Amino acid sequence: MMFFKEQYPYIKDFAEDIYYHPELGYKEHRTKENVIQFLEEVNPDVEIEHFSTTGIKTTLGPAAGDTHIAFIAELDAVYAPSHIYADKETGAAHNCGHYTQVAIALAIYRYYAKTKSYQNWKNKISFIFVPAEEYLDLDYRDSLMKQGVITHYGGKPEAMKLGVFDDIDVGICVHAIGGEFEKRTVEINCDLAGFLYKKYTFKGKAAHAGFDPFSSKNAYSMSTVFNTAVGLMRQQLEEKEHVRMNPIIMGSDMSTNVVPNQITVGTDLRTKTVDYLKEAASKLDDAAKGSAIALQGEVTTHTQMGYLPFIQDRYLSTFVQTVFDKFSEIDEIYNNNFISAAGDIGDLSYMIPCIQIGYSGFTGTIHGDDFIDIDPEFIYAIFPQFVAEVLENIDRNINKEKLYKRSYSEYLSVINEIVD
Repeated sequence: MMFFKEQYPYIKDFAEDIYYHPELGYKEHRTKENVIQFLEEVNPDVEIEHFSTTGIKTTLGPAAGDTHIAFIAELDAVYAPSHIYADKETGAAHNCGHYTQVAIALAIYRYYAKTKSYQNWKNKISFIFVPAEEYLDLDYRDSLMKQGVITHYGGKPEAMKLGVFDDIDVGICVHAIGGEFEKRTVEINCDLAGFLYKKYTFKGKAAHAGFDPFSSKNAYSMSTVFNTAVGLMRQQLEEKEHVRMNPIIMGSDMSTNVVPNQITVGTDLRTKTVDYLKEAASKLDDAAKGSAIALQGEVTTHTQMGYLPFIQDRYLSTFVQTVFDKFSEIDEIYNNNFISAAGDIGDLSYMIPCIQIGYSGFTGTIHGDDFIDIDPEFIYAIFPQFVAEVLENIDRNINKEKLYKRSYSEYLSVINEIVD
């Protein structure tokens, strides 16, 4: 379709501006203003709803549409100060591809608005630009929580709490596929892990390391035993659950002449299912307790919810497959490849059916120092046309009886059960 190819330079320039001006979650103020300016230039009558500091939502289509579809793009960058184009002051870098999501959403919006094709839709489509997908910069987000500005670390759970998705029936996301591909590729049904964040503070007894180590209880040694236990327990963890753990020593002021009496180990814990997340967490807690007891110390445990596992809705994915089968400009489609990455789309998918369509066009390691796009024509012209056709296919053929809907309060019950 010529429309997408003709607007390609404009969309590419917009995306690159975001790429070179990355912002961390709940701080995407420049990005937000640029998106608003774009929307207002394309559609002077646009109505914009603002939420959770930098989030925005705008809707096209008939007010009385039976099904409400959301196309969701993520505004934030990753903290990666060593990236080639990281912000020198904040350390933010767009090495997860979110800048392309925003550009893809705007490319589709511009097409719909300029052609007025939305006037023929059966249903409504909202374009929702969400902050803070990446789980990072937690001290800042803690400060926002203390001020009552936010309740959740992740942007989608926060939007869920604020009611942004209350009138939405279906969520459609897109995301860069990690790695380099010989052919232009899209991906469906790539499920993601869920995760917890655990902190274990080992407590012992300080003493002079040279004069009287005999009276001490070494908290650092307890953490070493714990790290060994984590390594040895891996054979007891179900392989089908794709469990991932990465213990690190948190901040410490240890001195070589004093036996340390306290040290904190932090780790994420990722699994494929919620039930096994709880089981694996129990095993991890036992390993920490046993490591402390082994050296006559104590341990306190802090559990912080990350994101729920993401199971892509297979019914919605059929609409993607149908379009791909007729779409000549994309060569390959990947299907059913689970990865242990996580995203807050998992939380939203508990409330409503969601999919996340993957797309190639990048080189370097995702979240790495060298990540950048290498096929902008595919990303900003061909892929948006493909997604626009998917959305139109959903609009024409969606069967609302095959969808599900849960409330935010039900979601909170699940989260609290895991953390407790």
